[in-house]
Amino acid sequence: MSDNELTHPGGKLRLFVGDPLRAGACVVPDEQQTHYLLHVMRAKPGDRVNLFNGADGEWVARVTGTSKRSCSLECERQLRQQSGEPDLWLCFAPIKKTPADYVVQKATELGAAVLQPVFTRRTIVTRVNLDRMRANAIEAAEQSERLTVPDCREPLSFDKLLVGWPRDRRLFFCDEGGEALPFPDAVRNPPPLVEGGEVIVSASPAREVSPEPAAIFTGPEGGFDEHEREALRALPFVTPVTLGPRILRADTAALAALTIWQSIKGDWR
Repeated sequence: MSDNELTHPGGKLRLFVGDPLRAGACVVPDEQQTHYLLHVMRAKPGDRVNLFNGADGEWVARVTGTSKRSCSLECERQLRQQSGEPDLWLCFAPIKKTPADYVVQKATELGAAVLQPVFTRRTIVTRVNLDRMRANAIEAAEQSERLTVPDCREPLSFDKLLVGWPRDRRLFFCDEGGEALPFPDAVRNPPPLVEGGEVIVSASPAREVSPEPAAIFTGPEGGFDEHEREALRALPFVTPVTLGPRILRADTAALAALTIWQSIKGDWR
């Protein structure tokens, strides 16, 4: 039998699975994974692949049996203990299919913990394919060596997002019009969040080890309308920010904002 670690052009082969992972555990890949292993990667008994499930870390597993349409994997040893991403959400207005796929993939690589589509007044897209969204997130997590997959949530309307918002989570609102703090400054020295004279979240310096729960909100291709901007600016948990002197595409803005936050407050430091 071979003793090879399966690889592809992007690096070592990793699969996200739903089974518990522990020494000796038997994992049966799903139909799509099985097809990929057997007919694309030409896996043979004895070949090895890395597995993760978002809870038990990363494990090396050995192909123990194959047939024409099935195979099994046996966990041998743990490579990495479980760790998670910083508590950062990306709330974004859905955009056309190809840019939307790109946002999900790259936001996963950049370490977003939650992906929350939001329908705003100027959102052109009327439907979000959650299965496609999650498949893109899983593929990006496998390739980027994440140990988790972002929580891909059901789309919400603009109003429902704000009504149900947790009051201790700061929402950085990327506002391309009007006065706003440069995003790097707001992340380094965020103002306290105050509601009715009560401090909900105090200012937290960039050197803080565990940053406050945070979220980024980016708009659709046409941006937020004036009513939405006014509604956001009136909320105590919202910090309006700017991403610079140029108007960015919706997909560019989301990824630029994630990059800035991760480099200052996240796990890039």
